[in-house]
Amino acid sequence: MSLAATHTPAAPQQHLRLWLRLYRTVGLIEREIRARLTREYNVSLARFDLMSALERADGPLTMGQLSERLLVSNGNVTGLITRLVEDDWVTRTPLPNDRRSYHIETTEKGRECFAQIATAHAAWVDELLNAVPADIAEALSENLDHILHSPRFKSGDHRAP
Repeated sequence: MSLAATHTPAAPQQHLRLWLRLYRTVGLIEREIRARLTREYNVSLARFDLMSALERADGPLTMGQLSERLLVSNGNVTGLITRLVEDDWVTRTPLPNDRRSYHIETTEKGRECFAQIATAHAAWVDELLNAVPADIAEALSENLDHILHSPRFKSGDHRAP
């Protein structure tokens, strides 16, 4: 089910209103998730996001690949990885052909801890969004794909210079 009956371009003020609603909604949900991660697991949202990116990967990722997937700088990833290595959640292995680059991979401890937190995270998101009927949730997801799969974002043009 699509929310848009036709493909008539929205007026600039409609785009701005949409952006503000998306921003506010995501901000409210993110604030609650961030608070729960900290309170219940002493884990930052950034740590959770990084572990989630590793979990979705088919194998080890380089620091650069993690930066790209998380849309953050290499410096942000480096600090997170250092703490995760110290906590034995990930390993950092130099690449044989480039000793300045590393493969990052989760440890058994990291996988176990992340699995527990990810289960709680999924339940929190479900709780926070349970007021949205299934058909509306599906329609919102489909319609947001118009943004996510637009040529502007698929091309990588959305990245800051």
